[in-house]
Amino acid sequence: MIASRLLTGHWADGSRLDQLPEDVRPVSRAEGYRIQARLEALSAAPLFGWKIAATSSAGQAHIGVDGPLAGRLLKERVIANGGVCPFGVNHMRVAEIEFAFRMGATLAPRAEPFGVDEVLAAVATLHPSIEIPDSRYEAFERVGAPQLIADNACAHFFVEGPEAPASWRDVDLAAYRVTGSVNDASFAGVGRNVFGDPRVALQWLANELSQLSIPLAEGQLVTTGTCVAPMAIKPGDRISGDFGALGAVSVRMAHEQDLEP
Repeated sequence: MIASRLLTGHWADGSRLDQLPEDVRPVSRAEGYRIQARLEALSAAPLFGWKIAATSSAGQAHIGVDGPLAGRLLKERVIANGGVCPFGVNHMRVAEIEFAFRMGATLAPRAEPFGVDEVLAAVATLHPSIEIPDSRYEAFERVGAPQLIADNACAHFFVEGPEAPASWRDVDLAAYRVTGSVNDASFAGVGRNVFGDPRVALQWLANELSQLSIPLAEGQLVTTGTCVAPMAIKPGDRISGDFGALGAVSVRMAHEQDLEP
């Protein structure tokens, strides 16, 4: 409870802490997830969905972890496609271009791991998306996985793009090329940068939640990790993701005068 209050307080006012006090600091992934779970009480809406952090080897090396991390997406932190996102005192200052899957059926926890095909059969729609992550730690790359999980796996703001054509199921998402842009600068990416395949990342999330006795629920959206290297951003920037035939997504960061104190 104390750890969650500390982190949410820093999230609310944009301040930072070095790390959680030793007496409330999680020492395992499971303890980190128990702290994170208290975030749901902050939202007046049902849980919007999940994010997966560190789905590439480069991302894992950057934040000092040896595997992916799951975080919760809160409805209040979802920005409409083409909208304006508060910049605030964002510490990470990056944007990520991601495949997101909306669930059409619930995957309830069970002892047997879920297979990729089984998880995909439970998906309703695919969406291009943008994540604007952030951390409540000064040196997020040094605090370790349990504390990062407690910090909601660096979740912050999320932009949901339009539903992709149903033909996405016939596309090799691992080989699919995506372009991210910040103003006039473009950055190329590919689906295999996401855990080898965004569909495999989704499978990982379903099994991670299952091990925690948490259902991946119908209607929830899962954003699977960035296809392009995280793109540096600043107030006023226009960010877009071009997924070709699968659609496009964009957002503008608020201007400097809109920075939160």
